Amino acid sequence: MGEGSVLGSGYREYVAGMLAGVATVIVGHPFDTVKVKLQKHNTGAHGMKYKSGLHCERALLWCYIIFSGMAFESSLSFGIYSQTKKSLQGEIRNEKPQPLAIVPSGAFAGAIISLILCPSELIKCRMQVQGVDSSLPSSSRYSGPIDCALKTVKTEGITGIFRGGVATLLRESIGNAIFFSIYEHVRYYMHLSVRDGSGDLEHLIDAGVGILSGGLGGIACWSAVLPLDVAKTIIQTSPDKNHTRNPFRVLESIYRRSGLGGCYTGLGPTIVRAFPANAAAIVTWELAMKMLGIKRD
Repeated sequence: MGEGSVLGSGYREYVAGMLAGVATVIVGHPFDTVKVKLQKHNTGAHGMKYKSGLHCERALLWCYIIFSGMAFESSLSFGIYSQTKKSLQGEIRNEKPQPLAIVPSGAFAGAIISLILCPSELIKCRMQVQGVDSSLPSSSRYSGPIDCALKTVKTEGITGIFRGGVATLLRESIGNAIFFSIYEHVRYYMHLSVRDGSGDLEHLIDAGVGILSGGLGGIACWSAVLPLDVAKTIIQTSPDKNHTRNPFRVLESIYRRSGLGGCYTGLGPTIVRAFPANAAAIVTWELAMKMLGIKRD
């Protein structure tokens, strides 16, 4: 009975993570599009193309595209994190967050999902930077995600679809470790401070804690890894198939040309996106787990 319970709980945690991913995409995708546009066009040798996120947004003719891969990625991220943390914690039932379990669990989940995210984000970024204001020649434009993937493999080989893999691995491993660390600690101390609150307000308190812990976790995560994300975008969207794939060399080049600000290109829309998108993910995840009968540690 114990084994079946664990397997069932694990399955439900992946389902809850998938729902969290859907919430993240719905809330955050427009800001992500603006971020990628800024990173691509404002770090080049020709200087800034967009004055701000709002200027870029006005130039965009786009609509929401819900990527099923992003929901799958979120499912794996939350599921792997939860299962790994349980394994590392063992029989310890201490409610206080344990960094020795949280950090490696988050980093491991990030490393695994980076294998899926790299090709999907390469396609997403290349689709996002093209448009009427893109510097790409018409012959290099893509009619859709499948066309983008096929043309990439045809011109760059199968390894081309994994361009930016190192940057993605570093971003996801570091970012997930930071996100879950901040989330777990903020959640714990907020619940500790309202432990004696009214039972009638339990659902409202849980939602408020989820919004704040998820939002702050998202801001901390992206503030730390945004330079790696900038490097990843440049590597993945460069028309030169021989362009360096070393994220640190890319950042060094950007720093020499644009200073520290260049390494944080897209910070505005990224931070604006980080709080609501990650807050929505956490609230959805926790609500889904509660509805599925999973007790949070």
